[in-house]
Amino acid sequence: MIDGRTRLCGLIGNPVEHTMSPVIHNTLAARCGHNLVYVPFPVESGKLEEAVKGAYALNVLGMNVTVPYKSEVIDCLVETDELAAQIGAVNTLVRTQGGYKGYNTDMSGLHRAMKSEGIRIEGEEIILLGAGGAARAVAYLCGAQKAERVYLLNRTADKAERVAAEVNRAYGREMVVPMLLSDYRKLPDGKFLAIQGTSVGLSPHDEDVVIEDSAFYRKIHTGFDLIYKPFTTRFMRLVREAGGEACNGLKMLLYQGIIAYELWNQVEIAEEEAGFLYEKMKREMGIS
Repeated sequence: MIDGRTRLCGLIGNPVEHTMSPVIHNTLAARCGHNLVYVPFPVESGKLEEAVKGAYALNVLGMNVTVPYKSEVIDCLVETDELAAQIGAVNTLVRTQGGYKGYNTDMSGLHRAMKSEGIRIEGEEIILLGAGGAARAVAYLCGAQKAERVYLLNRTADKAERVAAEVNRAYGREMVVPMLLSDYRKLPDGKFLAIQGTSVGLSPHDEDVVIEDSAFYRKIHTGFDLIYKPFTTRFMRLVREAGGEACNGLKMLLYQGIIAYELWNQVEIAEEEAGFLYEKMKREMGIS
């Protein structure tokens, strides 16, 4: 029941109508017995700073940030977590003295999602598809979690080279190897963990994929697609057809939300709650 003690959290972005975040946070609040409500806030272009200041003035406990504001919002904060600052993107604001502190729970969410699936990053040889914002953040995560090598495949060389140089400099070793997407046949022999970090294959373009060649997919022991809609992407199907394991990004979405909720409420969410939420999110998507 909403009363004078109800705390407010929300999502700022444009658009926000499609979001599944209220399912995560309002379900957690109900199950944890927290007097908290989570709502989406569409923020028009040019209004971000006003929105953040207004939220603080209104005693909003915390907010998530989605496109197109994950980088721009950093200038509106009193403090930024180290990993979020390195990545250059914030998706969670936590209320502190005098303003909000920014975190990136997308990458910690991806790491937790992978761990829940029994996937490790440390010591792994990894193929990373893409060099945009999401893939760049994944490259930083691979550095933080001590991957052995990351082959960063991108359509254009300059972007791949820029991300590789940046991440290698940040972690003090030549870990990320930039490559053209078209040069995938030059990958060394072996089996890889592959992370699909582009928007190719995102609904409604369900049948799109960055690489068609079945020989490429035979190199993959596990494929992780950051996309969660469709629930089974063509990338995932091709990995499975070649004999590998494949996961989508729904658990990443789940865990980034859980970590944000933990930061706002200073609690730890049990894995049983995560499992309950995951099934609820699948039902919301029409997945049985």
